[in-house]
Amino acid sequence: MKSLRIGSGAGYSGDRIEPAIELAEHGELDYLVFECLAERTIALAQQARLLDPQAGFDPLLSERMRLVLPFIGRGTDGRRRRLRVITNMGAANPLGAAREVRRIAGQLGLSGLKVIAVTGDDVLATLLGDPTQTLDNGITLASLGERLISANAYLGVDGIIEALQADADVVITGRVADPSLFLAPQMFEFGWAADDWPRLGRGTLVGHLLECAGQISGGYFADPGFKDVPDLARLGFPLAEVDATGHAVISKVPGSGGRIDTATCTEQMIYEVHDPAAYLTPDVSADFSEVSFTLQGPNQVQVQGADGRERPSSLKVSVGYLDGWIGEGQMSYGGPGALARGRLAREVVLERLKLTGVAYEEIHAELIGVDALHGPELGARLDGEPWEVRLRVAARCTDRAEAVRIGNEVETLYTNGPYGGGGASKSVRQVVAVASLLLPRDAVSVQIHLEDV
Repeated sequence: MKSLRIGSGAGYSGDRIEPAIELAEHGELDYLVFECLAERTIALAQQARLLDPQAGFDPLLSERMRLVLPFIGRGTDGRRRRLRVITNMGAANPLGAAREVRRIAGQLGLSGLKVIAVTGDDVLATLLGDPTQTLDNGITLASLGERLISANAYLGVDGIIEALQADADVVITGRVADPSLFLAPQMFEFGWAADDWPRLGRGTLVGHLLECAGQISGGYFADPGFKDVPDLARLGFPLAEVDATGHAVISKVPGSGGRIDTATCTEQMIYEVHDPAAYLTPDVSADFSEVSFTLQGPNQVQVQGADGRERPSSLKVSVGYLDGWIGEGQMSYGGPGALARGRLAREVVLERLKLTGVAYEEIHAELIGVDALHGPELGARLDGEPWEVRLRVAARCTDRAEAVRIGNEVETLYTNGPYGGGGASKSVRQVVAVASLLLPRDAVSVQIHLEDV
């Protein structure tokens, strides 16, 4: 029976590059997939493109492609399989990303490479045509006005499959649902019908297991003394060998760090899944409720039992908008009495912000290492005296000038007490908020664009 080998080259925008190179060189892959978009990631990319029309794609695209493109081939150089790349690193500018890949391929002397961009996820113009629509947080589009910066629909497999049918070596998309990046090559290679819901459910499970890269091979799983993971610094990224029925074996390159077993697979399966019996994607309503994992050998886990039902009638749209500014200041205290001085510093800053009339909508003032994660109640139960604490004060402000004053006030602790403060830092950043709504499928048009090298 024909099998397909798919590797995960990235689980988020800033992920490591070496494990992807290891997969490309030693994984005997048919496809290497880079999943690099989160909801805020694409909103930030849209914001970057507003400042520079040539920008808006993943900042690591060039470096990743320069290292991976030499491995792309049609079974040449002793490679049994033809390696192709699929990625959503196009973010807010898939066309610009495709042009950049073409430029790099030219510099590397790689001729005959087909790079195809998939567009259609940017639906901002469509939403502006009906500003009465309401986001899931209750805000209307009309009320956002010029603060509205992006609207991207979660596309499914359609554009990717069309690109593969056009013999693409590299497929670059914008906002595509994470598991769809992995489901598309399975549907293309095995000829699965778009309404073969059980197989689409199984293929979606494969995608969901692979989409976060190192998480399933022990990265986010690791907890020393409870869940030990060997050679974490050399963590290998996962690959799946899938058959035509949609059943798969999850593994990694032999000799790479990390671990893949039934526990790591189970944790990844339930990650970001609200209802295992109804995991909704643009392609299928997947059912993971009867999935089982079987250890077949060291770092080899067989996956089976997923199912699927008819896909949702609407597509999720991620909407990005500007939502004020966050001003932040930090200061450290160490040695005897560090906790008392940190607490006094916090009281001083909060009182100073009141005295000087700084306007903010919400504020957090916390002592990192004491109550920053668990709040004041648990923080008060601290056993013993910490030898170091760090004060962090952060506030959300409507006006940037007010946000600047937050960090400035923390910095004045240097000379205005309490004593012994050091390592002050301050920053201001604009808040890009994200909310969602649903859009009918027929309001979205997917297109592909060829960039020949």
